[in-house]
Amino acid sequence: MWILVQSQLNKAKEAMVQFDKDLAREVLIKEKRVNSFELKIDRDCENVFALYCPVAVDLRFLLAALKINTNLERIGDIAAGIALYVVESTVNFEVSALESTSLLRMYDEAINILIDTRTAFEKEDTVLARSIFKRDDVLDAINESAPANVTALIKAEALYILSVIRKLERVGDQAKNIAEEIIFYVEAKILKHLESSSRMIEGEEDDS
Repeated sequence: MWILVQSQLNKAKEAMVQFDKDLAREVLIKEKRVNSFELKIDRDCENVFALYCPVAVDLRFLLAALKINTNLERIGDIAAGIALYVVESTVNFEVSALESTSLLRMYDEAINILIDTRTAFEKEDTVLARSIFKRDDVLDAINESAPANVTALIKAEALYILSVIRKLERVGDQAKNIAEEIIFYVEAKILKHLESSSRMIEGEEDDS
């Protein structure tokens, strides 16, 4: 499933750059396979729960797999969404516009982050998993500066590029979620909501 989702993201990028509507339609068709994988993995995990009552690291692995499964399906949805823009668009956007808005840089980083989360999962590498958090900040920064970067583009082009940038920012969010699950599985540490909790504590200290 992970390899297929990576392929979907890559093909959606190629379809966007080449304005290849046939390739974009292929991404949309293969989205059904991503959904089938999600359902199968859910069933497999449920069967292991029912038959073996896993504990400790085995339980953490299954819990992480279920959440990663959902994150991957959402990334597949994002790739399909980008492909749908290509299918429905009547404007062939210039590569120079995609580069000047940092969209291509953002896309490459999103793909590399997804590849590295897979490597971290396969090798149980929590150091690599933790590196994803900082790299997601790059995607967030491009997303935040996007409105200013597209002001020189025509309206239809600007809306399209902004929409793709928003979707790629969500790829980073999903990859960060996956990294958190890898750390939970390997180290039994729960990182979700930790950052927001730290901010709340700091805020309370400032108020006092």
